[in-house]
Amino acid sequence: MKGKYSIRIENKRLRYDLVIHRNITVIRGDSATGKTTLIGMLQSYERDGASSGISIVCEKQCLVIDGIRWKENIRSISDSIVFIDEHNRFIESEEFASEIRNTDNYYVLITRSSLSNLPYSVDEIYGIHTSGKYHDLKKTYNEMYRIYSDFSSRYDNVLRLISEDSNSGFEFFKGIVKNDVKCLSAGGKSNISRMLLNMPCDKKTAVIADGAAIGPEIEKIIELKKNGYELLLYLPESFEWIILRSGLIKDRYIDQVLSEPESYIDSREYFSWERFFSDLLIRVTDNSYYKYSKSALNKVYLQQKEKKAIVEVLPAQIKNMVKED
Repeated sequence: MKGKYSIRIENKRLRYDLVIHRNITVIRGDSATGKTTLIGMLQSYERDGASSGISIVCEKQCLVIDGIRWKENIRSISDSIVFIDEHNRFIESEEFASEIRNTDNYYVLITRSSLSNLPYSVDEIYGIHTSGKYHDLKKTYNEMYRIYSDFSSRYDNVLRLISEDSNSGFEFFKGIVKNDVKCLSAGGKSNISRMLLNMPCDKKTAVIADGAAIGPEIEKIIELKKNGYELLLYLPESFEWIILRSGLIKDRYIDQVLSEPESYIDSREYFSWERFFSDLLIRVTDNSYYKYSKSALNKVYLQQKEKKAIVEVLPAQIKNMVKED
């Protein structure tokens, strides 16, 4: 399944307007924020159709999975948007992650848990915004794709950079940062908060991680910031996405994908967008000067012209950490 889908669910009293962009969307929020009502309306429509007094407008079928037969239900559904409420604790399991991998559905998971087994995007974590009878999705962390708006010039003097990546991405950032900036690899997104806890909280630290899959860890990182850690966060889709955006590889198809990735990324083939961008970069650079490998950086990308093009994509606060040629 590909694409972006608008969903309108309404009765005489309430209306929910949702826009789903990827295979995994997470809706969070405290009790009494409308999450249970949303599921109830979907279930009523599924059971009674139009006689329920509820209407659903969407290009795709919208279904609710609930209860002990969840695996059989998932296996019987295709090309649909599947909603699952948080009382179904199976969504936190590795078994659930395994079941939905390579399916052609989109999943909307209503939960306050971090769902550590699922690679979901920081940009697809929402709360439900209410205005009278109207409800829509309010992004929880949408500002995370850029440097936080409250970071000012006091963050120019960053002393450490933590890269989620331990391979090509880490090699690139280690090769470009100023000599007085210590560049470290977290070796995976789940290690970032642990690394930070073992460091002095009063030293300014930049964290660069794959926004496409950092969702399960972002709450821990944000909590550290709230508790006094001076963090600068940059969460692009992936390092490969940065290279593709740099314009080094001239390809009209790349421009089309970057402008509307949801129209090109098939949920059956790609569990997370980071893998898609990695595969795309490897494919378009195969047998070329810019041949890319995720495991080891092609040193071409550290040459002056190439480095300059990639750095140009980075936010200003990250650029300030780059050493001059």
